[in-house]
Amino acid sequence: MILSNVDDDLFEGTARQLQVPFAAVVTSQQVGSYKPSHANFRFMLERLGLPKERVLHAAQSLFHDIGPAREVGLTSVWINRRHDRPGFGGTPPGAAEPDLRVPDLRTLADLVEAQLAGEP
Repeated sequence: MILSNVDDDLFEGTARQLQVPFAAVVTSQQVGSYKPSHANFRFMLERLGLPKERVLHAAQSLFHDIGPAREVGLTSVWINRRHDRPGFGGTPPGAAEPDLRVPDLRTLADLVEAQLAGEP
């Protein structure tokens, strides 16, 4: 699932470029607010129809994603793409503590695959 701070038309163009099917897409346009609003995360949980204990939220922004995800009770993974550079890039600084930090999505995918395969 994608939870994005964009409108539907903009994400539609992005989805065509990505060429990856998503189970669901929640945009700020659909919710009527932008992250870090908790409304976006509650809307996402309603759309998923899953208890929050079964959802892993992975994102790059501590401010827009990790902080509010933790505040609504979600387990979170910080994709720290700037792990080898100072600062927060184009997002405001955040002080939230994720459950896990990884430098990129490939590392997260490898960890998930290892876990599914029963590796330590």
